Amino acid sequence: KKRKVTSSFCFCFVCFALPWQCFRALCCKGPPPPRPEYDLVCIGLSGSGKTSLLSQLCSESPENIVSTTGFSIKAVPFQNAILNVKELGGADNIRKYWSRYYQGSQGVIFVLDSASSEDDLETARNELHSALQHPQLCTLPFLILANHQDKPAARSVQEV
Repeated sequence: KKRKVTSSFCFCFVCFALPWQCFRALCCKGPPPPRPEYDLVCIGLSGSGKTSLLSQLCSESPENIVSTTGFSIKAVPFQNAILNVKELGGADNIRKYWSRYYQGSQGVIFVLDSASSEDDLETARNELHSALQHPQLCTLPFLILANHQDKPAARSVQEV
């Protein structure tokens, strides 16, 4: 009797194991390898287009975009990586706190309004220089985005 139980156990195990292995080989090659994640900080003056940029990258509707008060964090998925972007509000009273959010950043996106007034462009230039010299950011890659190029008053890259 023990022999029958053993052989039927083996038979049932083989019947179960082989289809499962075939199923896994054909359909479930295991979880995909994890995509690397990078932490970025996105800064710029109010109205420069930081929120719109991130909404576009996340395939979100451009409607109902509200200027960021304080900060927001968005995960921007790409095929080979995920960018965790901390967007910091650009109002005068918030910019002085930007440096508190720099720690752990692996890159910087600086967005400026290329159609802004001379005064705003000068303020943006000063903020950019300040960020470039900050000890936690000075060695990181920077992407400087001259936004609003579709506006008639937009400056060229050379003018910016």
